[in-house]
Amino acid sequence: MSKKEIGVSSAVINRLPRYYRYLRELYRADILRISSSELSKMMNITASQIRHDFNCFGGFGQQGYGYNVKYLYNQISEILGVQDNFSAVIIGAGNLCRAISAGSIFTHRGVKLLSIFDNSQEKIGLTIAGVEVRPVDELKTFCKQNQVDIAVLTVPKSAAKETAEKILGTGIKGVWNYTNMELDLSVHGIAVQNIHLGDTLMTLCYTMKEQLEKGTV
Repeated sequence: MSKKEIGVSSAVINRLPRYYRYLRELYRADILRISSSELSKMMNITASQIRHDFNCFGGFGQQGYGYNVKYLYNQISEILGVQDNFSAVIIGAGNLCRAISAGSIFTHRGVKLLSIFDNSQEKIGLTIAGVEVRPVDELKTFCKQNQVDIAVLTVPKSAAKETAEKILGTGIKGVWNYTNMELDLSVHGIAVQNIHLGDTLMTLCYTMKEQLEKGTV
């Protein structure tokens, strides 16, 4: 695959995980090929948008044939790093940690959850989703020894800055941040994905408000 990722817009990148999900379902259903028009009907986006997005990474399709589902699924997986065997730790062993670790969100995306960290003596030593909760004081040593790639922050907003500082020097390359505080660690060479759950709720409320005003519901 030719590397055309350089300069790809964030909008295209943000759509890739959605392509991945749909292609995974098609692959599991033993569907061998699909056209951009068929995929567009499933995903409710235009066929031209799909072709444009895929062309950013080399195209993948064949004129008159469409897309080979298995091949396209594998290519999108490679682009997204699913096959790179990334590892992760969660910092903060609260309810959000339990919710995230309970499902298959990590394994389905090629990320292995190695450990969970907390500073509460009541939580240290517990096992959550088959993973041991360790003291935060062991974070740096553990991450260095196990070459951890990702830190998932599920601590309260008040502890976000302090926790982010603890990550520095651990070898962590990316942060999945659920603290509701906007973090930027790019100066340290660490990528951050800031997750604000309330934003999606407000977007939903806006959409419903628009529908009500237009009388479409």
